[in-house]
Amino acid sequence: MPYLITTLGSKSKEELGMILAHEHVFVDLRTWDKPGYAQAEIADVIKVIGPEVVNAKAAGITALVECSTVGVGRRVDILKAVSEATGFPMVAPTGIYREPWVPDWAHAASEDELYEWMKGELEGEIQPGGIRAGFIKLSAGDDGLTPVEEKILRAAGRAGRDCNAAIGSHTIRGRVVRDQLAVLDECGYPVERFIWIHANVEPDVEINLEMARRGVWIEYDGIGSDQSDIDFISRILRLLEAGLGERILLSQDRGWYDPARPHGGKPRPFTYITAKFLPRLRAAGVDEDTIHLLTCDNPFRAFAR
Repeated sequence: MPYLITTLGSKSKEELGMILAHEHVFVDLRTWDKPGYAQAEIADVIKVIGPEVVNAKAAGITALVECSTVGVGRRVDILKAVSEATGFPMVAPTGIYREPWVPDWAHAASEDELYEWMKGELEGEIQPGGIRAGFIKLSAGDDGLTPVEEKILRAAGRAGRDCNAAIGSHTIRGRVVRDQLAVLDECGYPVERFIWIHANVEPDVEINLEMARRGVWIEYDGIGSDQSDIDFISRILRLLEAGLGERILLSQDRGWYDPARPHGGKPRPFTYITAKFLPRLRAAGVDEDTIHLLTCDNPFRAFAR
């Protein structure tokens, strides 16, 4: 039986409802060598972000996927503490972000060493923090994979294949997704487990359709951002009309306790999608069964192991 591996243990589909596929509880977009990088008191993070998590629960959201990986301030000890304080399950990543956020140790590591590290976090625990990684989060440069990004991707493809774990990649350009799939195919990694994060930023929706037909998860995860709801709804309707509804993921890329900002900055609520976007999607003619598919069934299938 498949389970979502979370900060509060393994969760079956029956235990969950709506799942947000791409959010951030804690993130630091400064590079790892900057003073104060990823530093914060756990109690301060709980004070700022905890109420937003509680509000998400009240809105009917049952879990979220935390996408702050190595390179952008991954702190699974903080994630675990916020999760336990709110009674809310979250999915934590292994993996490494793109250049220039790749730390020195990852540049120096071999592909085999990176594979063993990711596999260890997927099968065992992330330290410090003591929680198991639920998926692999990566990224790729806008102009194509650099050598170190390709090395990380190959290690991820092998680890994801052996652990049956999803790989989600922050990839802005669809042509770079094609390059990533070619590498993953060489690793024997199944395309239907690959999540194209920020697919909504690709201006050519035809590439969204192309990748969905190949089996890729198309993640529209900037809902509630500067990109209009009309644009998101148009893209969703295009995929639904093409019979590709089972490849769509929805989320907001919100939250964001940021230690680079005074007091962590002002978090963005996790509830835009429930309060604003889903009513607009319904008004556009999307029925409740399809809403359930997009917000409950699809994210569980995408991330469950």
